[in-house]
Amino acid sequence: MSPVRLLAPLLLVLALAAPASADPPPVPAGTDLDYQLGGPADVPDRVGIVVRDRTEDPVPGRYNVCYVNGFQTQPDARRSWLQRRHLLLADRDGLVVDEAWGEWLLDIRTPARRERLAVIVGRWIAGCARDGFEAVELDNLDSFSRSRGLIEPRHARAFARLLVDRAHRVGLAAGQKNWATWDGTAAGFDFAVAEECGRYDECGAYVDSYGDQVLVVEYRARDFARTCAAHADLLPVVLRDRDVTPDGVRRWC
Repeated sequence: MSPVRLLAPLLLVLALAAPASADPPPVPAGTDLDYQLGGPADVPDRVGIVVRDRTEDPVPGRYNVCYVNGFQTQPDARRSWLQRRHLLLADRDGLVVDEAWGEWLLDIRTPARRERLAVIVGRWIAGCARDGFEAVELDNLDSFSRSRGLIEPRHARAFARLLVDRAHRVGLAAGQKNWATWDGTAAGFDFAVAEECGRYDECGAYVDSYGDQVLVVEYRARDFARTCAAHADLLPVVLRDRDVTPDGVRRWC
């Protein structure tokens, strides 16, 4: 076999493994947002940005953001994660859980665990790209705040960089979720998803980092009204019910 023929398969492997060269698509301006994590619903004409769970299909003709729980487990995935128990955060009392949602925390404290977890979460991110999403929302960046002091912010920053790299490799924009006081652009994040930033007076912090590349979700009418008054000229803002159900509350500024 000639050297050229021997080299060709190697070049193909390297090309497939290389990061995507094109910049990921930015969040479009001048359109509304729908946040559909609780299940898909009809999308009004006014809405150009849709966020859905990674298990759902994107909406043709819209900018689609794929929800991935990057730092904690989904409640319906307990059985599969128990088979990887060594990758879950634990102390002498057992697995550490986010009590609000019943989600176990991923153990991102060591480089080896972060690399192994990045492979798992990276598969989900790659699935989002294959399904036709333009971006990925990586939830629970601030899981360290619920870790009983076991996870440090530096661990979250290091893992975030790995996940953002995975997203960019497959051509997806990467969205920061939570931890408004940290400028995630330092890790390569392209935009932010800001839940209740009006309620907690955090919208300005996200704008300082991302400009108009911020998607805002509020769950209380009074917070929604205040956020619209302050930020609707720059950011898309949606009012949703807290369970983000298909037939639940949906209002726009």
